[in-house]
Amino acid sequence: MAFFKKLKDRLFKSSERIDEGLEAIVSEGGEEDRAAVDEIMEAPGRAAEELPQAAPRESSEPAPVDEAPAPPRAAPPPPPDARPEPEAVPRPADPAPEAPPSAPSEKTEPLRTVVPPVAPIDVPDAVDELPKRGLLGRMIGRGGEAAVVRRVLNDAMLEQLEELLITADMGVDTALRVTANMAEGRLGRKLSVAEIKTLMAQEIARIMEPVAKPLPLYPRKPQVVLVVGVNGSGKTTTIGKLASQFRAAGKKVVIAAGDTFRAAAVEQLQVWGERAGVPVLTAAQGSDPASLVFDAMGRAEADGADLLLIDTAGRLQNRGDLMEELAKIVRVIRKKDPDAPHNTLLVLDATTGQNALNQVKVFQDISDVSGLVMTKLDGTAKGGVLVALADKFGLPIHAIGVGEQIDDLQPFDPEEFADALTGRA
Repeated sequence: MAFFKKLKDRLFKSSERIDEGLEAIVSEGGEEDRAAVDEIMEAPGRAAEELPQAAPRESSEPAPVDEAPAPPRAAPPPPPDARPEPEAVPRPADPAPEAPPSAPSEKTEPLRTVVPPVAPIDVPDAVDELPKRGLLGRMIGRGGEAAVVRRVLNDAMLEQLEELLITADMGVDTALRVTANMAEGRLGRKLSVAEIKTLMAQEIARIMEPVAKPLPLYPRKPQVVLVVGVNGSGKTTTIGKLASQFRAAGKKVVIAAGDTFRAAAVEQLQVWGERAGVPVLTAAQGSDPASLVFDAMGRAEADGADLLLIDTAGRLQNRGDLMEELAKIVRVIRKKDPDAPHNTLLVLDATTGQNALNQVKVFQDISDVSGLVMTKLDGTAKGGVLVALADKFGLPIHAIGVGEQIDDLQPFDPEEFADALTGRA
């Protein structure tokens, strides 16, 4: 729950865009719906009529009694310490019309001889206050009525919802799929913003549910995890966080600094290695990364490591030479272990939006991507691209990140993500 709160707080750009868009869509062509409020407002009046002491408000003074009613014939004498009969003292108005003296009520008359008079209570005022403390109070508050704006779900509204989801980088195909499922069986119904958010979150969660899978662990040692992605996507930081989390779970982890072209990448991995207590294998700057990876696999096997996390240099998917270098790394890994890499994680920067779809396609062709990690969801209004990725490729989403701290990378939860993306809860 702590991570969900952080996700919701930091995914505010995407949720804010959707929230503002829904408010504008429903307000345009919508109308205030007071039916529910009016129905509940009538209920207190009916209930007040049924209350036995709801006396008229013309006078707050109790009505005097002209004469004392005759005591019942079979009434036993009052006990010695009983108070005097209150025939001579004015008493409050009875809740129902009094029966004639000749036909006293067997239920009420004996009580009048033993119950002392009480101060009159302004019951109608109390009744007026009761609803404000309950459901009606929550609906209308203290400042008068408040109505929920609802709009009829029709083709025009569906087109606006589609455009809104497209602006959140959900993609045309996915936006059409979500809105079509939302409209199924609901065309012609009036919907509020809150109701639309609920339907939208449910459809997004339904799309994301099949791809929400943790990183699988295999009995093979070492399990080779190759991490790829474009420049600046957050590969190095993701590797450091994964190493720390696996180390905390009792796994023996080794990191290979396969980005031999960027000196800062090696230093960054070494810092994370020190934090997590994980060794980092490095090579001279500018050396062949495939050679380093081959040596790292031998070292990890000799040390009995459970996991070998391999960092790679960032490369754009449209750079053929760099993508060929990545393909070479994969070939060298498979010479050492034909089944490796056992996991190939593609780290995606959420701020790239629809360009992430192209990245997945190219990297999948080169390195057989087995799962995704989405980072930087806290700094973009394009969080909907993750829904498009799940809908189009169906690749497992292992984790998402919303910051630089160690606990800002967590397993992907579809319902929490859908609620945070739509600003539902």
